Amino acid sequence: MPFRRGARLDPSQVEDLRGRRALPGGPVAIGGGGLGLVGLVLYLVISLLGNGSGLGALGTLDDRSVGGPSSGTLADCQTGADANASEDCRIVGYVNSVQKYWSGKLGSRYTPATTRFYTDAVQTGCGYATSEVGPFYCPTDKHVYVDLGFFDDLHSKFGAQAGSTAQGYVIAHEYGHHVQDLLGIEQRVRPGETGPTSGQVRLELQADCFAGVWAGHAAQTGFLTPLTKAEIADALDAAAAVGDDRIQKRFQGRVNPEAWTHGSSAERQRWFTTGYSSGDMNRCDTFHAKQL
Repeated sequence: MPFRRGARLDPSQVEDLRGRRALPGGPVAIGGGGLGLVGLVLYLVISLLGNGSGLGALGTLDDRSVGGPSSGTLADCQTGADANASEDCRIVGYVNSVQKYWSGKLGSRYTPATTRFYTDAVQTGCGYATSEVGPFYCPTDKHVYVDLGFFDDLHSKFGAQAGSTAQGYVIAHEYGHHVQDLLGIEQRVRPGETGPTSGQVRLELQADCFAGVWAGHAAQTGFLTPLTKAEIADALDAAAAVGDDRIQKRFQGRVNPEAWTHGSSAERQRWFTTGYSSGDMNRCDTFHAKQL
């Protein structure tokens, strides 16, 4: 998904926390919209494998970050040409595009959310999180958190294609959670609920659908050129790579639908496609869908 070379980026929508060291505190609760694309799945897989306490070992936010900010180059992310040349700037561009779409769609109901880059671990309003959680949205402080190393893992560990549209899908999915938070949708989900038709799965599939809605309008935001079939395929491949069934099969050798938190690969692809093909967020009502 190449960016329009002359598009003007706004790097102020992204904060660079790389280079800071976060110290863990006490435990943080599992569940709700505060966890990201694969965090709950990995927690359940780790727990089932008996390799530790998983996310149960995470701590509460206690403002004990130390060290200085990364020198970074986000200020150099000024144009679409920069986004085409640099991963950092590309993520900035995706954040800008996604937020421009939802701001136009929701009007005064939309409040921008800052994305924060971090390395290895970070303290948030939702607790202390390591990069194993994956990208996530925290409804308490209303930030999206991304360790950019996840995008390498998405290819090397989860088997997704390495196309940049996969990155756009991940960012749009997390901002889908922000939209759910702003509209009060997240409150429909009971913390810790799992299963193939659980509220948690419906929440995640709706975020996939919202990501598809953005993708269908991405070129209209002025940042990106129209999606090609290959780029759509990259996004769908990323959605499939983080399906509950595929992750469970890959990491524990069997599939347990009762532990699902995000939906199957086929469901994630289907709901992204629903959003993309319709371009209508009203078609993303996973909470009343009889079939996911």
